[in-house]
Amino acid sequence: MREASVVEHGVAAHPHVSAADQASERRSQRPWLASYPPGVPAEIDVAGLGTLVDLFETSMSAFADRPAMFCFGSTMSYATLGRQARALAAWLRSQGLAKGDRVAIMLPNVPAYAVAIFGVLSAGGTVVNVNPLYTPREFAQQINDSGARFLIVLENFGATVAGALADVALDRVLLVGPGDGLGVKGRVINLASRHVRKAVPPFRLPEHLAVPFMAVLRRGSGMPQAAVTVAPADLAFLQYTGGTTGIAKAAMLSHRNIMANVEQSQVWFNSKDPSIRRCAVTALPLYHIFALTACFFQFMRNGGSCLLIPNPRDCDGMVKTLSRHRFTHLMGVNTLFNVLINHPKIDTVDFSNLDFVVGGGTAVQRAVAERWKALTGNTIVEGYGLSETSPVVSANPVGLKAFSGTIGFPLPSTEVSIRDLTGRPVPQGQPGEICVRGPQVMSGYWNRPDETARAMTPDGFFRTGDAAVMEPDGQIRIVDRMKDMILVSGFNVYPNEVEDVLAAHPGVLECAVVGAPSEDSGEMVVAHVVLKDPTVSTDALRAYARTQLTGYKVPRRVVLRDTLPKTNVGKVLRRVLRDETPQA
Repeated sequence: MREASVVEHGVAAHPHVSAADQASERRSQRPWLASYPPGVPAEIDVAGLGTLVDLFETSMSAFADRPAMFCFGSTMSYATLGRQARALAAWLRSQGLAKGDRVAIMLPNVPAYAVAIFGVLSAGGTVVNVNPLYTPREFAQQINDSGARFLIVLENFGATVAGALADVALDRVLLVGPGDGLGVKGRVINLASRHVRKAVPPFRLPEHLAVPFMAVLRRGSGMPQAAVTVAPADLAFLQYTGGTTGIAKAAMLSHRNIMANVEQSQVWFNSKDPSIRRCAVTALPLYHIFALTACFFQFMRNGGSCLLIPNPRDCDGMVKTLSRHRFTHLMGVNTLFNVLINHPKIDTVDFSNLDFVVGGGTAVQRAVAERWKALTGNTIVEGYGLSETSPVVSANPVGLKAFSGTIGFPLPSTEVSIRDLTGRPVPQGQPGEICVRGPQVMSGYWNRPDETARAMTPDGFFRTGDAAVMEPDGQIRIVDRMKDMILVSGFNVYPNEVEDVLAAHPGVLECAVVGAPSEDSGEMVVAHVVLKDPTVSTDALRAYARTQLTGYKVPRRVVLRDTLPKTNVGKVLRRVLRDETPQA
């Protein structure tokens, strides 16, 4: 029985206030509830969710004969995934892994990633996702900050580990081949990969440290099952964030955080036809929180499959893979959608089985969304989230007729408050910072109480750093990252708006807008553009912008480039562009 003083999502539970009155008060504080699709509840039952280990055990039993992963033309069933994950968990426990110990996973989208995740969690460990493209310095920083004892890494990136060994302390390093876990065909894939990888720098790890992943699974299969009790409040992930804007820090995400977001997404994105065997195109890296929750855990919960794309930078290979599979869902970022619609062989891909498509990670440009709709007949459902929120905060309803340009409504059990820099709510319709409270919000940053204090409001809201406007119906319209706002002669310019205009020009492939110092206006707008049509001039682009933007928003300078710098997920690195922009 809950105490009367407990506050649940901002509404005090009081013995003299009826349930109906409390529900009415919640709705007045959350106008978006009136716009919820039929059947979507205002709240989810957080108490009854269990853990990610419970999700694993339930799905491995209920869907044993179904395909869990498609990769390299091969299939991994739920039964195989379960058997291998339990073997890994047993081996880790035999090596002294204690509950709460951190295990770093440095893998792209290969089947062993799924084995590693469930194996570590089942053993009571905490997963530290590491970007495989990190340099030895970046790798060492994350290992040391997290205190990870074990590392599971693709052998392709062994040179990075070897280059950092003098600066880190690891108990064991498990070397993974890309085809590991896929049986005989997997061994063929590994041999082919090693042949192709001759240009990769050679590396050597001490024999006492390195062990092949498949050898671990063979040894673990004969060991007793890992006997450890995992609770919802236990730490599941140290999810590093902020590396593109400053020193990376780890969001502490519990089993409850992730399970809550899986449940929130389940009731919001429920498939139009539950009998559909779901298959999610998983091109975004699983070590990123968007794909981890939206593709992996969400589809594992429902007995769906992940079509793994190990290297989405290989656009030709990705399109060839898509052309050979029937898939029902696709989660992507603006860059991914843009690459696909501009690929010369995209007409070989069958989009007729798509149930819905979700865009996130960064703003989807309207021009890209409209071209996607024309190509596939499917409207991109845009959502919003962060590593600190497991990640989904809000989303548009499934079944949109046209791209909305908003990030939709807060999910069930989620509160969003738009506030000024002092932490006070702004009047409706005015821009302010998105602040979030709900069961998916992290408990804080790992070993950084000062950063945690700066990120949280006194009443328990997480400050996202993103600027937005809330519409009267509760729908949220992103303005931009607050730090990316450009101040021109005292007027606010939001890069997303300028980018949306330039991206609609038929001669533009992609673009990004940043601010640069200016003696006469404080800052000026600078557009970095990759052209689709090389005959388009910078003057023509500025003239086009003037037809749709007021004068101070028009780029004073247009820089033509061959490419834009991006993160591994496809987000444009505006920080890099600011550093590269010549001063006025």
